[in-house]
Amino acid sequence: MNLPSIPSLKTIQERLPLIFPEGTENRGYVIRDMAAKTIFVMFYAGAIDGLERWIRPSQVVNMGDSQSVLVDPDSRESWIAMTYSKKKTQPSDAWYAENTREPIRDETIRSGLIPCNAVVERKGVPTTSSKPRYCLNRSFASLFDETLGSEELLSAINEWQEQYLNKAALSRIRLLKSGATIADDAVVVTFPNGEKRMLAPGPSSVIAKAVIEVFAPNFLKKPAVLWLSESGNKVVARDETLAQALGLKIDASKALPDIILVDLGDDRTGADMLVVFTEVVATDGPINRERKVTLTSLAIDAGFSEKHLAFLTAFKDRSAASFRKAIPELAWGSYAWFASEPEHLIDLKDGEPVKLSQR
Repeated sequence: MNLPSIPSLKTIQERLPLIFPEGTENRGYVIRDMAAKTIFVMFYAGAIDGLERWIRPSQVVNMGDSQSVLVDPDSRESWIAMTYSKKKTQPSDAWYAENTREPIRDETIRSGLIPCNAVVERKGVPTTSSKPRYCLNRSFASLFDETLGSEELLSAINEWQEQYLNKAALSRIRLLKSGATIADDAVVVTFPNGEKRMLAPGPSSVIAKAVIEVFAPNFLKKPAVLWLSESGNKVVARDETLAQALGLKIDASKALPDIILVDLGDDRTGADMLVVFTEVVATDGPINRERKVTLTSLAIDAGFSEKHLAFLTAFKDRSAASFRKAIPELAWGSYAWFASEPEHLIDLKDGEPVKLSQR
C-alpha cells in the first residue's frame, strides 16, 4: 500500500493554531511542538484512517532529525519496521527522551487530539496491549495539504471545524472570536434596565460586558448594576438612587471592585437580596483571600450584611494565562466564571463538607 505524502513539520506547526483557535479545549496540548511532531510521525508512518496503518507513542520518541528528512518509501518502511522491532534503538538525535511517551500518549493524543476528533483510536485493541492504535482522521489530515491556497485552506478548516468539533467547543471558539473583535473598538454595555454605557476598548471591557449582559441574567433573579469602573479607577456607572433605596453607602475613595451587581431577589423583605462583588481579570487582580476580607469589611461598613454577599472573579476563558495564574490564589467562598462558557460557574465552596450525593 502506497504511503501518503508528508507535509513539512513547519507546515504542521503553522496550521495547528488555525485549526484549533483560542477557546479549543486543552488547546495547549494540540498546538504545541509535541503535537506537531506526533502528527508528523503519523504522516511518516502512513497512519491515516482507512490505510490500516497505526502508530504508538514510542514511535514519536524514536523519530529524530536525520530520519525525518528521509522521506522516500523504502526509508519510511524500513523505519516503521525498525520501530516495531524489539531490537530498535533510539537515534542520537531523537526528538524526545524515552520517558516522554506518557505525555505524548496521555496529553497530546488522549486529552488533546482524540477529543477534538483529529485522531482515531483503533478498535478492539486491549488497553494493556503494546500494539499500535492511533491514526489521523482522514479529513483532518487533508488540512495539511500543501497545495491548498490561503482561501482554500481557511474554507477547509471552517468546514472541518463545523463537522468535527462539538457544539460546546464551537460556541466557545465563536465567543472568544467575537470578544477579540469587540476588544478593538469601544465597548457598549447594556444594563439590565436597558441603560447603555460606553467602555474603553480592551479585553477587560469585553469581560465586563459579558458579566453584565450574560452572567447577571443567567445567575441572578433580578439583577441591577450598582457600580461599574474601568482600569485607572474611572467610574463608568454609579447608581446612587438604588444605593439609597437599599440603604447602602458607596465610598468611591475605597478600593472597590470593578463591578458591584445586586440581585434584588423575589422576596419583598429583601431576605434573598445578594450583592455580588466582581473583579474582572484580563491579566491579574482576582478575588483572593486578602481581597475578599477587605471587600467584606468595606461591605459591612457600608451597611451590607455578610450573609448577603457573594464574590466573583470573571475571566475570558479557562485556557487564558490570567486564569492559570490566578487559580492558586482564588479565595474559598468565591466563584469563578468564564465569558467563553457562560452557562457554567465554578463554586469554590467554603465551610462544612457536603456529601456529593447531597448536592
